[in-house]
Amino acid sequence: MTDAFIPLARPNITDLEINAVTAVLKSPNLSLGPKLPEFEQAFATYCRTDHAVACSSGTAALHMLMIAAGVDAKSEVITTPFSFIASANCILLAGGKPVFVDVDPDTWNIDAANIEAAITPNTKAIIPVDVFGQIADFDTILPLAKQHGLFVIEDSCEALGSKFNNTNAGAFGHAGVFGFYPNKQLTTGEGGMIVTDDKKIADHCRSLRNQGRDVQGGWLAHPRLGFNYRLSDINCAMGIAQLQRMADIISARSQIERMYRERLADESRVHMQKVVANMDMSWFVFVVRLNDSYNQQDRDRILMELTECGIGCSNYFAPIHLQPFYVSEFGFKPGDFPICENLAARTIALPFHHELTENDVNRICGSLKKLL
Repeated sequence: MTDAFIPLARPNITDLEINAVTAVLKSPNLSLGPKLPEFEQAFATYCRTDHAVACSSGTAALHMLMIAAGVDAKSEVITTPFSFIASANCILLAGGKPVFVDVDPDTWNIDAANIEAAITPNTKAIIPVDVFGQIADFDTILPLAKQHGLFVIEDSCEALGSKFNNTNAGAFGHAGVFGFYPNKQLTTGEGGMIVTDDKKIADHCRSLRNQGRDVQGGWLAHPRLGFNYRLSDINCAMGIAQLQRMADIISARSQIERMYRERLADESRVHMQKVVANMDMSWFVFVVRLNDSYNQQDRDRILMELTECGIGCSNYFAPIHLQPFYVSEFGFKPGDFPICENLAARTIALPFHHELTENDVNRICGSLKKLL
């Protein structure tokens, strides 16, 4: 009998979410109804921020914040090359230029010590990314941003529930961003959220997401260029239900992370992301890095063979600066950000979701060691 396939990720959905969505479908309010402000208020309370603005995706949230920050064709925005591509694409969508800073080899977040060297008179903002749930080094980033008058947008799309020194992910910069794709800690199917303590930013983004209408404006009054970045009440109802279960969701994911670490603790051929002191990590994925005796071809072979063994897996992430569009547009080349490239060539994302059992983790780790 062949072992069942273990997927890389899957959403954590219960009857609570199903019933919440069904209730909205039975109501007359499928969009811009009461569930939107309810979800926003609950989310702001969870993150301990003054405002939350729901929208159609984390990418849409980043795009709106680029506009709110005043990013234009004359602007440079500093970010990491080791991330999902949206954290850099949002800069291009606003007309700006992404400026990459290499990552820390242990934490895998942007190396904050090297940000100042990348600042120019055209620098408008910084987008640190909380990679895999680990909050970036804001102890270094925030004073630097204040010194140079830079807007800070925390990309926390992978970090809902994480805390550093008891401050929630998303609450460190001028604004934070979350995404709710089905592999995230909280999912609404598709969706995103902006959190901020700045009412002006919140109102600006509420207008941008709704075709440029002012918050209290008429349906056919559009004082600024905007988008249809709204999130329906169906998605919001699902988000409200998920938010009620966040403690259990994070606990279950943490338990799986601990099982992986225990089983791979004595495996010198792989390295795991270093979690810094005072970090309460809400895990998005579980990624290991092969040591330097392996190259990208070795990694790709292992990914293929894990899949053939019935184990879902992937590389996380490919360097943004080496994506074809970035190479053709900006002339990036291999070697520009060597730490990111070395890391990205050796990463393996292992299955990570609430339905994994101890036997599943044993099978995954055993298969990985055998293939190594």
